[in-house]
Amino acid sequence: MIPINYQYPLSAVIYRILEAADSNYARFLHDTGYRQQEGQKSFKLFTFSDIRVPFSIKGDRLQLKAPEAAVTVSFHLPRAAENFIRGLFMNQQIEIADKRSRAFFNISQVEALPSGLSGEEVQELLLQPLSPVICGKKNERSNYDFLPPEHPEFISQLMYNWKEKYRTIYGDAETGFEDADMEVVFYANPPRSRLLTIKANSDQETKIRGFVNFRLKVRGKREALELLINSGAGLYNAQGMGCLGLAK
Repeated sequence: MIPINYQYPLSAVIYRILEAADSNYARFLHDTGYRQQEGQKSFKLFTFSDIRVPFSIKGDRLQLKAPEAAVTVSFHLPRAAENFIRGLFMNQQIEIADKRSRAFFNISQVEALPSGLSGEEVQELLLQPLSPVICGKKNERSNYDFLPPEHPEFISQLMYNWKEKYRTIYGDAETGFEDADMEVVFYANPPRSRLLTIKANSDQETKIRGFVNFRLKVRGKREALELLINSGAGLYNAQGMGCLGLAK
């Protein structure tokens, strides 16, 4: 049994695993992140998917119905760090818990997934959300209005977020984004909305709304696409939102 809003506890687990190996890097991710200049928005540049396991909903709990579960974790790190990351997570025992329930998991297998990118400088991919995509636009109260994929500003807001991440890492977003493009590809059934709570039952509780059940056709230079896949689309990526995988 785990909290239905397990994303924040799972994010904390990832931070702890990183901190055990490199406390300076973990502290940088948690406290600072990547930012262009002091005082500007920072980016953690990692994300993770929904937990993939059969479950039933019991109030505000998920009762897991299988002995094994899987989750995809994406980091924007050099390819040389792949073995380092695999070693960090392998054979760890982790817990997903809040004040009401606590569950322990043993990590039994870690494997690297193909990015789907070729060696070409400019390419196109079809991606699907592995966790809800949070697309928000600030209102006059400085809060986010959450936008569905059908909204006319959905793509422009996702593109803005992607471009800001690119500028933070590479400095010049104009050259790197001259070929960048994105569009929503809908299924026969409309996108599904999910309301999630970050830091549930605390003074910092925040409710966010995301969407799944659609795809994103993206085009751009290899390093820009790699950044999008590794760090996620939209907002709240380090809380497990906007994780992307190759569409089947």
